[in-house]
Amino acid sequence: MTTDGAARTRAWGLGLAVFSSICFGASGPFGKALIEAGLGPLQAVWLRLTVSALVLVPLVAVLRGRSAARGLRPHLGRLVLNGLTGVAGCQACYYLAASRLPVGVAILLEFCGPVLVLVWLRFVRRAHVHRTAVAGIAVAMAGLALVVQVWTGLSLDPLGLAAGLGAAACQASYFLLVDRLAGEVDPLVITTGGMLVAAAALTAAAAPWALPWDVLPARVPVGAHTAPGWALIAWIALVSTVLAYITGVAGLHRLSAQVGGAICYTEAVAATLIAWAALGEHLTPAQLTGGAIVLAGAYIAQRAATGPPPALHATGPAAPHAAPHAAPHAADTTDGPVTGSDVFPVIGSVTAGAHAATPTAEPAHRTGGTAGRAGDEPAGTEPGAAGDAPGDIAPAFGT
Repeated sequence: MTTDGAARTRAWGLGLAVFSSICFGASGPFGKALIEAGLGPLQAVWLRLTVSALVLVPLVAVLRGRSAARGLRPHLGRLVLNGLTGVAGCQACYYLAASRLPVGVAILLEFCGPVLVLVWLRFVRRAHVHRTAVAGIAVAMAGLALVVQVWTGLSLDPLGLAAGLGAAACQASYFLLVDRLAGEVDPLVITTGGMLVAAAALTAAAAPWALPWDVLPARVPVGAHTAPGWALIAWIALVSTVLAYITGVAGLHRLSAQVGGAICYTEAVAATLIAWAALGEHLTPAQLTGGAIVLAGAYIAQRAATGPPPALHATGPAAPHAAPHAAPHAADTTDGPVTGSDVFPVIGSVTAGAHAATPTAEPAHRTGGTAGRAGDEPAGTEPGAAGDAPGDIAPAFGT
């Protein structure tokens, strides 16, 4: 690939990834408008997941056919758990938090998920965590203290605060589960399966038979404007979930892992700005400062955790691409520092949100291990270029 061609590829990747994050970021504000119009938080989530699943299931059938179910049996437990926690739990907690807190605060609480991943690795799996990652955790916690305004005695709604932290825990669960599935199960199948499991799990709690269906044709207030309820449902399902997933996949396939990981943090900014523009929500200067610090700390922690895989995984020229899939649990058996190739996925917006679970790379067995771009650039021509491979671009997540 020529220099101009590579630059165009990265430019397209950047544009698509930012567009995806903005789509994910709109989920919270528009979902909150529906909740304030009469839907319960769980009902709004259920509608989003159900409509998304109705679109994704036939899409998988067309694009994957019978191969979609191939080799799923050994992974059914993790797939179901991902649907219950990574999708249903995260979505429900985020929407509950957004219904009781400013959307910007809710999504910042959820973005503590990467911090919880590192805490889990260090204290539960007893893995060595890089000192820079620990510093990132400390920075993020300091920012979180500003966001929740601890000096006021935690004046934020207690249930909303608990739900936001619950969303962070569920997001961390998603990262850890999907990391184990990466390279083993088609990412589109992971996403669609998560939607189906989550929609089924929330059916009883959402009670769709008692859903106020009159909200859908009604004009729903969105700040100083109104929009049909059905249009907002279509937006959060089709734009903030399905389209956000597809563009996120396309964008991150064209970017290195570190660039993709950095771009994901634009989702929190987008959600805050959209909530301000659409709903008139404002954060205090201290909360805005704290939000910037939370994102900076999470980015520092994520960047520290996305170094190259340990040398012991190398098996030849293809090792940088193949090692993460060849030894997906290497962090459990080595004494070296935890790296993103072992256990820490790049975070996209991640936010299935989205909050939708949105894996971003095809498995190695479907793409030849290089996202169709093997040999485009000589090894070592760009720092972090190994992130171009599916093994390094781990599944992303949006809200």
